[in-house]
Amino acid sequence: MNRVRTYRKEMNMSQLDLAKSIEVARQTINLIENDKYNPSLDLCIKIAKALNTDLNTLFWEEDEGENDDSING
Repeated sequence: MNRVRTYRKEMNMSQLDLAKSIEVARQTINLIENDKYNPSLDLCIKIAKALNTDLNTLFWEEDEGENDDSING
């Protein structure tokens, strides 16, 4: 799960706007947003910078309410 779509919309950017700003195809952004493509670290960094956030927030932090208690019993 990633938050690219959420952050992109918060910045009032279209997929094409984001794609142009990081020099990839719009379809690449679509695939990333729909979890059908795992971007390289370099591309993740470019996306995070373009969306004024960091990698952890955009790609890895857990959502509020999620925790490890359900895993640990």
